[in-house]
Amino acid sequence: MTLQLQRPLVVFDLETTGKFPADDRIVEICCLKLDPDGGRDLRTRRLNPGRPIPAGASAVHGIHDADVAGEPQFPQIAASLADYLTGCDLAGYNLDSYDVPLLAAEFARVDIPFPGEDVHTVDALGIYLAREPRRSSADKRRLDEAVSFYAGREHADSHAAEADALAVLDVLHGQLERYDDLPRDVEGLATWVRAAFADSGRLFRWAAGVPVLTLGKHVGRPLAEVAAEHPDYLEWLLGADFAEDSREIAREALAGRLPEAP
Repeated sequence: MTLQLQRPLVVFDLETTGKFPADDRIVEICCLKLDPDGGRDLRTRRLNPGRPIPAGASAVHGIHDADVAGEPQFPQIAASLADYLTGCDLAGYNLDSYDVPLLAAEFARVDIPFPGEDVHTVDALGIYLAREPRRSSADKRRLDEAVSFYAGREHADSHAAEADALAVLDVLHGQLERYDDLPRDVEGLATWVRAAFADSGRLFRWAAGVPVLTLGKHVGRPLAEVAAEHPDYLEWLLGADFAEDSREIAREALAGRLPEAP
């Protein structure tokens, strides 16, 4: 991998009870730690969420109540997981708006702060949306689409935490090979991804200093134009399951106020 590491990078993925980071629970976690000296450590663990796993979630990742009945709950592994992640940067796919907030909520329930202020997060979905905004719109935001595009292979085990974490590494490798102008250090790459968007949910990217949509039938259109001509679409965004800062931008745009480029 051509990403330069100053400290360990943990590529991680979660399988959970649902789509809401503040309320749902982890049922499987995989962490792939990459050390600056080239060492790798892969760990996968199932967890008992302490509540029934909804049928809809089981249909996605194939994990049922019986599969985790004898597994520990998050509070039992929280301290050791926090130790494992201490001093590491993080990478994943859609981790800024989903995996990190959900894991942070799990840690908050046991009074462990996460992540630290100095932790850099590299979101491969953010790179995909910034560089391939039309290809990666709507349902093509899925990891298996990114694996096909950047790694040239099928992702047969989608929604298995270990397979997804390994797939994210393939995607990152493909992105760094395809886009030779991307920063090669973790901090620089994390900063580049954040600066490309107005929100953590990656619904609005900057194009010539103007926020444009990255999702749905208005992909590529300026936010101001959509607010003026299709306010019903932004009203739909307000009621959907998107990051709070994404919905706040939509709310402000409906009131005639747009975000300013950094």
